[in-house]
Amino acid sequence: MEIFEIASELGKALSKDARLIKLEEAKKAYEADEKLQNYLIEYDVQQKALSAQIDSESLDKEFVTLIQNRIDELYNIITTMPSFIALDAAQNEVNKLMDLVNSTIMYNVTGEVPSSCTHDCSSCGGCH
Repeated sequence: MEIFEIASELGKALSKDARLIKLEEAKKAYEADEKLQNYLIEYDVQQKALSAQIDSESLDKEFVTLIQNRIDELYNIITTMPSFIALDAAQNEVNKLMDLVNSTIMYNVTGEVPSSCTHDCSSCGGCH
């Protein structure tokens, strides 16, 4: 079997993993959350307004402070919304999975235990 065929099979197997399925579901919920999407749009607009104000020759420090305070407020709102938290958690789980997959591949390529080895085999995809 060629390397890319094996990689394709690995990708197919990964796509069936519960963590990746959960990530896809979390992405859909995140994108469907209208309230969150409105906050994200406002956050982006405020960021652009801040950039425009900073680049302006007539910098209004009080206005910059107001914009920055709103950006901070929006950040706190966004990052505490359930759909954002669920997506972030799901992404972190997939990142851990991919790190383990990559570590396993590198071990099999080099024969060296990955430097991220915790010596706690319960958290490992296998190296020995």
